Amino acid sequence: MPPRASFTYDAATAISQGRRDRQEDSVASDFLTGAGLGFAVLADGMGGHAAGDMASKIAVTEVFAGLKLWSDAPQRLEAQIEQVLTNAAEEANACIRAYAQSRPEALGMGATLLAPVIVDNRLYWLSVGDSPLLLFRAGRLYRLNADHSLAAQLDQMVAAGQISAREAREHPDRDCVTSVLTGHEIPQMECRHAPLALQPGDLVIATSDGLLALSAQEIEDLLNAAGALSSAELSQQILAQVEAANAPEQDNVSFCLIRVQQTAAAQRARPARKRRRFSFLATGSRRKGLHLHHSIRDGSR
Repeated sequence: MPPRASFTYDAATAISQGRRDRQEDSVASDFLTGAGLGFAVLADGMGGHAAGDMASKIAVTEVFAGLKLWSDAPQRLEAQIEQVLTNAAEEANACIRAYAQSRPEALGMGATLLAPVIVDNRLYWLSVGDSPLLLFRAGRLYRLNADHSLAAQLDQMVAAGQISAREAREHPDRDCVTSVLTGHEIPQMECRHAPLALQPGDLVIATSDGLLALSAQEIEDLLNAAGALSSAELSQQILAQVEAANAPEQDNVSFCLIRVQQTAAAQRARPARKRRRFSFLATGSRRKGLHLHHSIRDGSR
């Protein structure tokens, strides 16, 4: 008999077309009560590319199906999480290739991919592209995943003194994404196979970059004011604030909010234990205000 789940998840997804002509984001999640396992899959179809909406749907459908096969076996999934996640991404990429090859008008289609997986309180993820994976903890917002965009590379050049901040800010290709699923070889793929230990009260946010119309400070302020709102209620507040920002070229917005809480039984039974510590630097994205350089420390299993 599998061990009883020690953590529960309050998850909700939301999506908005913004001011774009069509919806090219896709998002889905699966967090069953008592399962001790949950995941979300999000993809941002490439704006201006042929069939970007179909690319994101294919990516989400294929990766969701690949992870759903393991929903009754969290321990076996965790033991081979890197292989499962990378295989799912490669399968999604192959399906995009097959779709594009059979439809000449779809050549050039592509999508980012973001897939966080939580087993008990242990967070893993796979990331391709610039869709952010955020963690809100103790009133502060952190970016967890790599940013596969030219903007991230330009910002690194600024930090190294190779170019000026103005040159980076005004670079004509700043918004170019450097890795997406297009059916060809995936240039960059980040797979977090060593778990990040989540804490009770953490909020994980998997989102497309459309949310970054809001600054990091605006997002932090909104989340700090949310109190005990459910993920579904908070999702509506976030969408309302994006709408209120009234950005003239507001991109599609999609996200999944995941609140992590410890079960009452686990709280009563929790023994004190010493944990190993590790640290990493949470970096920012190309959008204003999300250059997050907080150092976050947490336990590993």
